[in-house]
Amino acid sequence: MARQPQHSVIQDSAVDRLVTEVKGEVFLPDDPGYEAELDGFNRIGRHRPALVVGAVTAEDVAAAVRLGAELGLPVGVQATGHGIAAPAEDAVLVTTHRMIAVAVDPIARIARVEAGARWHQVIATAAYHGLAPLNGSSHLVGVVGYTLGGGLGPLGRQYGYAADHVTRVHLVTADGQHRTVTRDTDAELFWALRGGKGNFGIVTALEFGLVPVARLYGGGLYFPGTEAAAVLDTWRTWTAGLPETLTSSVALLRLPGLHQVPGHPAGELAVHVRIAFTGTREDGEELLRPLREAGTLLADTVGEMPYSAVAEIHQDPTEPLPYHERNIVLREFDEGALDALLAAAGPGSGCTDPMVEVRHLGGALSRPAAVPNAVGRDGAFTLSTLSLPGSPDVVLGRLAGWSTGRRYLNFLAGADTARSAEDCFDRAAFARLLQVKKRYDPHNVFRLGHALLPEPS
Repeated sequence: MARQPQHSVIQDSAVDRLVTEVKGEVFLPDDPGYEAELDGFNRIGRHRPALVVGAVTAEDVAAAVRLGAELGLPVGVQATGHGIAAPAEDAVLVTTHRMIAVAVDPIARIARVEAGARWHQVIATAAYHGLAPLNGSSHLVGVVGYTLGGGLGPLGRQYGYAADHVTRVHLVTADGQHRTVTRDTDAELFWALRGGKGNFGIVTALEFGLVPVARLYGGGLYFPGTEAAAVLDTWRTWTAGLPETLTSSVALLRLPGLHQVPGHPAGELAVHVRIAFTGTREDGEELLRPLREAGTLLADTVGEMPYSAVAEIHQDPTEPLPYHERNIVLREFDEGALDALLAAAGPGSGCTDPMVEVRHLGGALSRPAAVPNAVGRDGAFTLSTLSLPGSPDVVLGRLAGWSTGRRYLNFLAGADTARSAEDCFDRAAFARLLQVKKRYDPHNVFRLGHALLPEPS
């Protein structure tokens, strides 16, 4: 007998009750607006939930969670849809893109953001006071999801992960209760939330520290793909002596068009070195001299910039598109790793991945946070790929010999990554996360996304 879709268990009376409880909108699959509500940035997957709550308040979130738990349905959340894993089906989905309030206390250097806020809002508000958040390379990514997954950004080597700076989490847990979580109210849950992603509840607001950064010496150096070997080798050895005030990465790009490089043939390989330095222009120019001499510069956008322009460094895509995102953490990036990377993704390799990037870790990214959290600290580099729909993982497999065995949670997207959460933590940390999960979500209500326990317990 064919299985009936589970949304049939959501009786009209339950929907009617929910509509009276929430201030936001409620969508069923046949309702106008249902499809538009599900739109996310990464189109590699699309949710098909039984019911969607377009939340505008924390109580809307709580009402949706209570309904899902009552009916035995999984509950998920979408803010921007950058990090989609397996699509949510026969589920209750909470969309938070209407909850976008941002406030900055310049004296305490604290930002408070609602669940759907994006980084460009925080960057602009903080910049007015000469401050900066620990945002990522894209200014369009949601603050909450990025931070709960760790948060590896352009200021990382100097200031650590975004999760390291969280001071307070406002959360709805699986019992539908509102909780304010800090290091003092619940140290274990506070530890798990910062790095364990959305496995313990739905965050309705987040508070975190800002840093005194108003400008950068930053931007990108672009080289032809034919010179990838020389540029990557120079960058590889150059990273060994860098101050922590300089965070960098290098990417092999095969994009439809690089507007930063006029005349560069669409889709042809280019090498992009990304630079974020909080020191002076003079010191920056001296530090970058070996890189600028590593090959034929197609474009050089590195210079003085306000921190509010930080998204110009990586030039991440701004329009929705479908892509697999995968990664591994590397213990080192030696000559052998470089040769393997060039064979897998360099000129003549046949690689079709639009982007293959190596990010330099170390510094504050390798030290324990002042208030411990679940973010992994092993490894010297991350290697990540953006691949076309249906493309298998080719590049990462070729570098497996240099992997720590770990992955970075925020650089995972697509259904094939849905069961990768365990790969992001060492055994002790994962076991500790499971204990917190069993305490706060014993029925595994939050099992969508990159779940610690993908199946119902």
